[in-house]
Amino acid sequence: MNSSTQTIAVDSKALVQKTVYSVLFSIAFAHLLNDLMQAVIPATYPILKENFNLSFTQIGLITFVFQLTASLLQPFVGLYTDKKPKPYSLVISMIFTIIGLGLLSIASSFWMILVSVAFVGIGSSIFHPEASRVAFLGSGGKRGLAQSIFQLGGNAGSAIGPLLVALVVAPHGQSYVIWFVIAGVIGILILSRIALWYENHMALRAAKKSDLEEEKVQLSNKKITISIIVLLLLIFSKFFYMASMSSYFTFYLMSKFSMSVQDSQLYLFIFLASVAAGTLIGGPLGDHFGRKYIIWFSILGAAPFTLLLPYANLFWTGVLAVIIGIIIASAFSAILVFAQELKPGKVGMISGLFFGFAFGMGGLGSAILGYVADQTSIEYVYKVSSYLPLIGVLAYFLPNIQKKKNL
Repeated sequence: MNSSTQTIAVDSKALVQKTVYSVLFSIAFAHLLNDLMQAVIPATYPILKENFNLSFTQIGLITFVFQLTASLLQPFVGLYTDKKPKPYSLVISMIFTIIGLGLLSIASSFWMILVSVAFVGIGSSIFHPEASRVAFLGSGGKRGLAQSIFQLGGNAGSAIGPLLVALVVAPHGQSYVIWFVIAGVIGILILSRIALWYENHMALRAAKKSDLEEEKVQLSNKKITISIIVLLLLIFSKFFYMASMSSYFTFYLMSKFSMSVQDSQLYLFIFLASVAAGTLIGGPLGDHFGRKYIIWFSILGAAPFTLLLPYANLFWTGVLAVIIGIIIASAFSAILVFAQELKPGKVGMISGLFFGFAFGMGGLGSAILGYVADQTSIEYVYKVSSYLPLIGVLAYFLPNIQKKKNL
């Protein structure tokens, strides 16, 4: 009995202290597949707009419904699983996404499109809090790095999705969306294995619970609340601007530079690939220099380039899009880990809140900007949204809760 208990204690300690890269890269690949399937939705907008004669307002409404269903449930899923972890909910999330894409491939009306994207949104709301927790558990203390690897998978999927839509769906039509279900099936297989590790890991943590309690930050509840609000405002700035790029960048390029759908999708892929690169960079830099400084640089540092974008020619539009993508994407991992450190023991709730708010702001931004585009022009949308990163000055009010690390 004593020998068994000692073995569990040793294994538990090792499991917590050591970064489990196999789990991190597996959950990152699952995130890639999940977000690749989600990226099919905005990538098919030009096709859906032509097939159903949609206005920009209706395009924005599609994004709004997807992001709303993806955002509302996430904090509640996270709060519930903080108390009762559900490893196999990851598999269930993928099933919802598969159903959504299947419906999208056969959608014959605007309302059916809304139902299909709602299913994909529900899948997302289940996936992200629990998947983020897996990254946290496998981090071995390198939380910024772990979240960056996890986010890299999602951003890579978001970048690959439009490229595959351009290659597979654009030449053949809406029905070819069904081929993306293959990614969901692969995701189910991977998440089943991750769920088994997750289940075993939680059993070990329960056996050594006293050693795993996180140190609370020395801040008042009021200061913590203000910090969380500031972080959410920075999320608003980042994802409202990102909505202009992910939902309307192709339309902007087609309108201003008379590009084809496929060529504009290639530019969107380049932008989203730069977002993936920025995500990978941001987490480790936050671990090393302090997350507050990375957050400050990422949001406010993008402002000069977003302000220039509406006035650039095609070549410089591509260059600026890459710079903006790298800089603005480096913040999310740092913001999420910063918030998790403000509220230790609430990984699921914080992850759900911030992923949910990010999705919600993306959806609201897309709906509002779509309406603005209908009332004015798609070019005007980019002039207005270019000022959003200036909200990054609010990072000044964040406390310093992390000392620099000498790596």
